[in-house]
Amino acid sequence: MILGIESTAHTFGIGVVDKGKVLCNVKDSYTTEKGGIVPMDAAKHHNEISEELFNKALKEVGISEKDINAIAISASPGLAPCLVEGMKFAKKKAGELNVPIVPVNHCVAHLEIGKLTGAKDPVLLYASGANTQIIAYAGGKYRVFGETLDIGVGNFIDNFARCAGIGFPGGPKIQKLAETGKYIELPYSIKGMDVAFSGILTKLKQMYDSGKYKLEDLSYSLQETIFAMLVEASERALAHTGKKELLLGGGVACNTRLQEMCKIMCEERGCKFFVPSRDLLVDNGGMIAYLGEIMFDKGFGVSGKEIDKVDINPRERTDDIEVIWR
Repeated sequence: MILGIESTAHTFGIGVVDKGKVLCNVKDSYTTEKGGIVPMDAAKHHNEISEELFNKALKEVGISEKDINAIAISASPGLAPCLVEGMKFAKKKAGELNVPIVPVNHCVAHLEIGKLTGAKDPVLLYASGANTQIIAYAGGKYRVFGETLDIGVGNFIDNFARCAGIGFPGGPKIQKLAETGKYIELPYSIKGMDVAFSGILTKLKQMYDSGKYKLEDLSYSLQETIFAMLVEASERALAHTGKKELLLGGGVACNTRLQEMCKIMCEERGCKFFVPSRDLLVDNGGMIAYLGEIMFDKGFGVSGKEIDKVDINPRERTDDIEVIWR
């Protein structure tokens, strides 16, 4: 019975996994009416909600603290103040329960949880707030075949939403606005399998500030342009690796238009398309517990006084991880 703690950004989540099955996946997220995420405020939110969510998770599964065999934490990458709160809470509980801690890479957890969809050896389009990467397993690691050259796709969307005064997170609101929008041509920035968003963001802000364009049209055009870039880069990665499966991961992957565009591309290529349920796409403790159990079963875990040495790594990359559990 593995308990997982997610705290990389705005979400504090706790999941419980047993034998590869997610038994519960509770979370609470920091939000704002206007502006974006303030890391210290998000960390304060995590500190205040952690004990309550922990008890909620145990009650939902119907277990006691003594049933927990290990605690997995999202140790990397992410916002340092938020990661620290998750680590502090995990160390406190591990000390009380005398169980080991399993540090987990958040990005790899997004990929591994995709196995629950039936995907066996996919290319992962990982689209979230700070992360935009196209990843696949090769030679003992999850290799990054393409990525953003500047900002993550989710941060890009949130930045424009902030400019438009529609609060955080901006993705769901932009998607709703796009439903009644029309296409306006925007810059299209892709270099091989890498993408760039900052120039498009500047153009969108200029168009919005001019007052000549409807927010609905800008939202629609934003989605059509950047999602086309991501799908194009993903298709190139499929061709390059020879793999026959595409898996979506990350909060932006909840967008139904992105899912639709990926599905069309996969059908045209004769590839299988996989997308986890929404609760496993967004940041969540279930995926941390899921990967934590895989690693724990392979002998990973820090116990006793060594737990004091467990630390966060806010900038750790997906391809830094040796995937020796496969």
